[in-house]
Amino acid sequence: MSRSPSLPAGPSQRMLRVGELIRRTLSEILAQGGLHDPELDGVSITVGEVRVTPDLKRATAYVLPLGGNNRESILAALRRNKPEIRHQIGREMTLKHVPDLKFEIDETFDRIEATRRMFSDERVRRDLEDAPE
Repeated sequence: MSRSPSLPAGPSQRMLRVGELIRRTLSEILAQGGLHDPELDGVSITVGEVRVTPDLKRATAYVLPLGGNNRESILAALRRNKPEIRHQIGREMTLKHVPDLKFEIDETFDRIEATRRMFSDERVRRDLEDAPE
């Protein structure tokens, strides 16, 4: 079966699998406190997703500190410790090459909250109730 040229290709199973393995490993590293950075000590960081490029050379980790506080300083600390994080991921995983890591703030939780607020708006609820099945 050929792929339709009009449909955008999503991530491959391999990209998804490697991204999930990196996400789990990175979560464990951050939870264990194995990084020697005072800014990261005692901080709970959620790793929501890791997206890997098709060539598996780069990975973007979407992270959020618990409570969403000090986002920029935590992001800066993770970027500063990127070589150590890559080294620890390489020790834990059986990848031939550990992708170059990029850290970004995970905005998913903010979008979920905005969607919740939108659905709780009286006008939106009324429109949803009046919509035909």
